[in-house]
Amino acid sequence: MEKENHLQRKHIRFFGRVQSVGFRYKAQQAAKRKGVTGWVENQHDRSVIMEIQGTEQQINDVIAEIDSDPYIRIERMETKWLDPVPDERGFKVRSNW
Repeated sequence: MEKENHLQRKHIRFFGRVQSVGFRYKAQQAAKRKGVTGWVENQHDRSVIMEIQGTEQQINDVIAEIDSDPYIRIERMETKWLDPVPDERGFKVRSNW
């Protein structure tokens, strides 16, 4: 099996116009449609952090769907691969306020 079909987890910090534009809601809806798990959370520095788990293609599809929103402008992403979380269910919007 190719790497693209294996379950993977990615930690992503998004910068740009990513708060107060529906980013977390859009991420949650896209994640549900693509069948991935994880979470998304606003940060105090106006960035948004996401941990997302699925195939590489599913992860890329979710990011592309978020980025297609006319109100959201992703200017930069910092990413790192993580170990998958066994038995994770759903995709949640977290709040750290």
